[in-house]
Amino acid sequence: MTHLLELIANGVSLGLLYSLITLGFVIIFKATRVVNFAHASFLLLGVYVVAAAQPRLGFAAAAVLGLAVTGLLALVAERLLIARIDQRDHHAMAIVTIGLNVVLTAELTRRLGERMLPLGAPWDGHVVHLGPLSLPLTVVITVVAVPLLIGGLTALLTLTGWGLAMRASIADAEGAALVGIRLRRVSALAWGTAGLLAATAGIGLASFPNPGVSVSLGAVAIAAFPAAIIGGFDSLGGAIVGGLIVGVVQVLVSGYQDALSFLGLGVGDVVAYLVMIVVLLWRPSGLFGSKEISRV
Repeated sequence: MTHLLELIANGVSLGLLYSLITLGFVIIFKATRVVNFAHASFLLLGVYVVAAAQPRLGFAAAAVLGLAVTGLLALVAERLLIARIDQRDHHAMAIVTIGLNVVLTAELTRRLGERMLPLGAPWDGHVVHLGPLSLPLTVVITVVAVPLLIGGLTALLTLTGWGLAMRASIADAEGAALVGIRLRRVSALAWGTAGLLAATAGIGLASFPNPGVSVSLGAVAIAAFPAAIIGGFDSLGGAIVGGLIVGVVQVLVSGYQDALSFLGLGVGDVVAYLVMIVVLLWRPSGLFGSKEISRV
């Protein structure tokens, strides 16, 4: 029973980090109707900056630098690449993000090589004992801090002018522009916010018990992609639920790998995609995604 509870706690922690990544996907999609395929490389860049800078600056300053660099890069990508494309051509914008992901991943792979950079977080290596449970301090911090961060982001989207402008631009972009909402500014803020969320999630994913920053971290972040589809690509609540489902299922299946050996090795790595397929067969727009109706 103790082992099961520890797995669930670790799964919730991983799921909350996936939720942050998924929220980045959803915010960009809601603001611009574009799937950002460069999101995982944004995450890897942010956490790489933290790991590379922390020996000289200390962890706190390096974390701020990593967040700033990633948010700024996302903003620049939107201004220099996405904003120059016809906003009705969503396929072209998606292809541009694929190209950006290839360039960023190639450069980060060249810099990291086979190395594993330690993150240097002050909570690395610490374990908390809660009754019979022994959990990494990272798990406890994630379970407490990420819901607060998501709550702040939700308030930002529902109570501020930016959130209202984004919702209006989604409902009717042309009408929003006519009443004075600057769609370009909404898009830029969405990209910058998504970059900050990606870097924050990267810090959590690279922390203990994970060994640090390597190229494979980008592949881990891609597991958030099925989470976005499970929840529904245009639903903020669905992003959180999808992330939690993927995180908990992935950790439980990996934790009971021996009992599930008849399914083959590495089933934990693909279970998120299996869940995604089942959900799509049941609800093609995801659990909380809205159905689009086209008049012919």
